[in-house]
Amino acid sequence: MQKPLKFEKQSASYMLDASRKFKQAVTQRRSVRQFSSEPVAREIIDNAIHAAGSAPSGANKQPWHFVVVESQAVKQQIRKAAEAEEHEFYHGRAPQAWLDDLKVFETDEHKPFLEAAPYLIAVFLQRNSVDEDGVKHKNYYMPESVGIATGILITALHMSGLATLTHTPSPMKFMNQILARPSNEKPYMLIVAGHPSDDATVPDIKRKPFDEISSYF
Repeated sequence: MQKPLKFEKQSASYMLDASRKFKQAVTQRRSVRQFSSEPVAREIIDNAIHAAGSAPSGANKQPWHFVVVESQAVKQQIRKAAEAEEHEFYHGRAPQAWLDDLKVFETDEHKPFLEAAPYLIAVFLQRNSVDEDGVKHKNYYMPESVGIATGILITALHMSGLATLTHTPSPMKFMNQILARPSNEKPYMLIVAGHPSDDATVPDIKRKPFDEISSYF
């Protein structure tokens, strides 16, 4: 069943101005590792998740679930488990070339931001869907769909005035246990969200030039 598309056509000048403003705003986003405990209105997080949930997905299966962590006790559990995995990564699991590439970021196994920030948002990928009768249904293009939704979520948080960090300790199976998620869901990413601390710094890095990341035919 189809229904009419709701689409408001804009003038060429409006479109160009909007694209420039969006580019200017979104290119200011940086990954932050020093967060303030300053409270953030929950509605801001809710609105960002609503936006993420509008992402396109294979056969409209919407194979994602977002768990928002506010509890300090749960954040402490996540930090403890994540740091255990990160210790293994930095002290044996990661090849030297990878560790060399990370030196500019001055990162290690210690992740205090997992407790400092007011919100952690755990993104889960649903391998399949389960209906009310417990019957499994296949999902399609799960990594692509969840990746798009996660990108929208990060952008929505940034455009709302929050700092973010994408955190992916590997493996992340501990997330299912701590957050009581079913076995058909795979931890995809942990997003840290809040205000940066007053003394926050970011690495002095550069983006690839436009002509290196794009081509026209």
